[in-house]
Amino acid sequence: MLETSARLLRLLSLLQTPREWTGPQLAERLGVSTRTVRNDVERLRSLGYPVDATRGAVGGYRLGAGAQLPPLLLDDEEAVAVAVGLRTAASGSISGIEETSLRALAKVEQVLPSRLRRRVNALQTYVASVASNTNQPTVDAKVLTELTAACRDRELVRFGYEDRGKSGSRRVAEPYGLVNWGRRWYLVAWDRDREDWRTFRVDRMTPKFPAGPRFAPRELPDEDLARYVSERVAAAPRRLTAQITVHAPAEAVAERVPAFVGPVRSVDAETCVLSTGGENAEMLAVYLGMIGFDFTVTEPPELVEAVRALGERYARATPQEH
Repeated sequence: MLETSARLLRLLSLLQTPREWTGPQLAERLGVSTRTVRNDVERLRSLGYPVDATRGAVGGYRLGAGAQLPPLLLDDEEAVAVAVGLRTAASGSISGIEETSLRALAKVEQVLPSRLRRRVNALQTYVASVASNTNQPTVDAKVLTELTAACRDRELVRFGYEDRGKSGSRRVAEPYGLVNWGRRWYLVAWDRDREDWRTFRVDRMTPKFPAGPRFAPRELPDEDLARYVSERVAAAPRRLTAQITVHAPAEAVAERVPAFVGPVRSVDAETCVLSTGGENAEMLAVYLGMIGFDFTVTEPPELVEAVRALGERYARATPQEH
């Protein structure tokens, strides 16, 4: 009986790989006959594992999707990845899954071998994350799940939307994908009323579910939706805009400045211009000081004053030479 149980676990582990196995292949791996493989497959089915089988010369077995989630077998690296991912999710930017993540984590850690539990605990102990700002936006897990399903099934979504100016509107859109950028989630969709592609902040959306009728897919504005979102966010209007002259080669500056901060344009071999902006002059002044190169700012006056005040503050913070 113990030998049979061990063989069933081994068979289940093989079937959980993303491929199809023929009867002879499984028999060879398990060291049994094809008849025993067929019997073991039936045992797994009786335990609730949906094992699909196809007949013919190229037929075989694979684990399908069932009505219930059966127990899963994970190798060492997968188990550690799941545990770390659940701990991260418990304090992430998706609201509503913290408690369920902790419950799932408790189940995983309960069955982890001690060697793997030590690895997970080491990661938890020696890897720190910056405490989240309570003012940072969060999104509901159910909203993300429903939007993902609408993207997958090509179904229209209807939602209320509040733009950066706090102005509300009703939207009908064709959803194509979600992009996570830091603590923010963006939906890339075709806006039916405006007849154009739009990027929506999910935390500003109030969607109505279930989703609407299906739509015929369009050609995407960019095959890389993450790149598309970063470019759109960088080009979004900001309260402050500035042209910063940086006294360094454009290539060197571009390596240190993310694309969403703004484009870098070369002037000559030793000078470039960074087009950027922000909502807060003080924070923008701090960021410019972190680029690591000398720079000149001449406008807007609010940013010039913020840079000057920050420079004076730094000067006062250091011992004066006599």
